[in-house]
Amino acid sequence: MAARTRLPLLFPKKLPPLRNQRLAHTEAAVKEPAYPTIVSSLTAKSKCARVRQVEDQVKKICGSPVEEKLSLITRIQRKKFVVYSQTFARNADRWYQHFTKTAYIPGLPEKFTLGPERKTQAEESSPPAAAHTTLPGIDSDAFADIRSLVTRVILHEHWHIKKRAPFLYREQEQMVGPFLRNLVTGLTFSLATYNPLLRLASLDIAPQVNFYWRRGQRIIPKGHRRGRQEPTRFQIDDQPHCQIRLTQQLQQFTPLEASYAADVPEVTFAPDLLPLFRRQYDNGIFTGAKVPDPACYGQTQFHLVPDRYHRDRMARLQQSDQVEVFLRANAIASLFAWTGAQAMYQGFWNHEDVTRPFVSQAVITDGHFFSFFCYQLNTVALSVETDANNPRKNLLWGTESLRLYESVQDGAVVGLNDDVVKLLVQFLMNRP
Repeated sequence: MAARTRLPLLFPKKLPPLRNQRLAHTEAAVKEPAYPTIVSSLTAKSKCARVRQVEDQVKKICGSPVEEKLSLITRIQRKKFVVYSQTFARNADRWYQHFTKTAYIPGLPEKFTLGPERKTQAEESSPPAAAHTTLPGIDSDAFADIRSLVTRVILHEHWHIKKRAPFLYREQEQMVGPFLRNLVTGLTFSLATYNPLLRLASLDIAPQVNFYWRRGQRIIPKGHRRGRQEPTRFQIDDQPHCQIRLTQQLQQFTPLEASYAADVPEVTFAPDLLPLFRRQYDNGIFTGAKVPDPACYGQTQFHLVPDRYHRDRMARLQQSDQVEVFLRANAIASLFAWTGAQAMYQGFWNHEDVTRPFVSQAVITDGHFFSFFCYQLNTVALSVETDANNPRKNLLWGTESLRLYESVQDGAVVGLNDDVVKLLVQFLMNRP
């Protein structure tokens, strides 16, 4: 029987040295300590905390859908200056240009003027009046029908409506209002054949248009927030006589970069001196329709002047220079509010400026005189923070007052101005 042997479990006294087997061409990665980013407190009463609160609010608004974005922008109610679209304040147009960063350009854009290159040989041989009434896309027979339509509307309001003495300060509403409404609806129906977008358009009667924005800042003079800076807030609540909305956006009148060299009046006085008054109520941004409405782009607004606006009276008071000032101020306020609300409906706001111009048109009348205006919104970044290095400016084109007709004698319209009819047709024919 074989004997069992015990194997020694002793380690040898001499072991090979333990060496680091690291490769020679590699280096040890230096691990930097990872610390969390130091940010200001959201609840502290400090300037840094206030800056962080504003940044978080801006990020929240930028990442929200349109309807929620409008709610967040208009949520906080502070006292704001109420800008009236129709005001008799002297030189109000310069103040309104400063509030809205709008430059005024006399005349209309080039697309509303008939150049000599558009005239044919037959038009050159015809009388000047006939050549002047030719419009692109509309032949002479169609223009004659439109001219007769305007004549019928004038005669209808002059003869075939039983009129009584209007209520006090409601003459424009009761006398000129039906005339303008019939004129707009008749022209829109007649021109739908030549402008297919008018078939899908929406005609609003006496809509409500609102716009809220910030421009400039002030130091709070008294109260528990005394000494702090706050933005100057503005609100426009407008109600045009009627307006036309389209499903497609109109083309720009001029490139956006062309507004860099425009001149905007600078008013250094407080808005109280215009005068404007501060009120506190719901902030509103509204185009006359809700956000899901497919007809979300504006084409033309029609406004009636108030009963207090009398050219003869202003001439007797030696205020003839304020006749056109009133109309320009009305156009600036109304078109800026309407066009700015359209841009807001597309998701643009103070910290997300427009990437494309927005365009609208307006016609202001008292039944006899018509004024035509075109507005191009190039920026909505009007606050102190976003307007520091913003060269963009909004643009307004406008005409002087043009008389539609002289009078009505023996059942006929005397002195019908074809230029006014032509501009009405061109405004309604404007399309992308």
